Parts: sequence; C-alpha cells; structure tokens
Amino acid sequence: MQIKRDIKILHLFERPEFTSTLVHWFMDEWEPYYGRTGPGNAKKDLEACAGQDALPICLIALDDRDRLLGTIALKETSVGSELDVGPWLAALLVDLQYQGRGVGPVLIEAIATEAARLGFKKIYTSGQPDDKIFQSQGWRPYGETTSLRGPLIVYERELTYKGQVH
Repeated sequence: MQIKRDIKILHLFERPEFTSTLVHWFMDEWEPYYGRTGPGNAKKDLEACAGQDALPICLIALDDRDRLLGTIALKETSVGSELDVGPWLAALLVDLQYQGRGVGPVLIEAIATEAARLGFKKIYTSGQPDDKIFQSQGWRPYGETTSLRGPLIVYERELTYKGQVH
C-alpha cells in the first residue's frame, strides 16, 4: 500500500499532542542518547521546536486520518557539528509500520524546503555509509564523524527553491 500521496506535513507546534508519542519514539530509536542513562532529553528537545521561522524546527507527517507517520527536524547542531557546518537535518524517524511507503523522502523534501525558505544554501546530515535514502536524493558525502553508535558519514545537499539555488 503506497501512502505517499496522502501525507500531510505540519510543524510540531501545530499539533503538540504528538509530542509525547515522539518522546517515546526518540527514546526507543536513539536509546544511547535519549534513553534512561543517556545525556539527552527528548521532551526538552522537542519542546524547543516551537516556531517556524527560527531553528530548531520540527515537522511531522500525518496521514489522512491524522495518524502520526514520522518526524524530522532542522537544527543548528547535530552529530557532525564539529565539522563547523550547518544547519542539520536531524531526527528523521518514520513509524515502523509506515517505513518503505514514501514517508521518509517526503519528510526530507519538506525540511529541505523549510531550510531554503529560511535562506540556507546547504544542509547537512549524518548517516550510515550505505544510507540510500540520502544518496538517492542528491546528498553527497562531505566528511566523517562518530556517534554513540559508531562511525557515520556526513552528507551535504545544496538547496534549490523554486528552481534557484539559495
């Protein structure tokens, strides 16, 4: 079942009732950082995404029945910030039952559009060396970094907005 055409993208602040679900998702997915013994605070990080014209920004994907499908953020810093670049696509997460249905690419395009709207020329993200979702969408390897889970590649993407590079 393809769900891509039914995806609605909103800022998290427009639907704050999904914050508690996202906190649990973050703790499960990124346990070394957001877990009980990790240094992160998922609730605080999500609550910081309260606007749409300044970073951090958090977007959510909903289906036509208002089910939460996934999330993504645009932040000033993330894993790889020691390379002195940014902003960062971060926190890309799609509910397991909706993975492989086009939600991730839609979220990536939505956050790239937000970054271009804010005037950024490039965005960065970190991921696994074989991360095909980024490679298939025009991201190029930029450098290397390490997370609590091990080595990662930092990817870079030039942004276009209405056909123009910003």
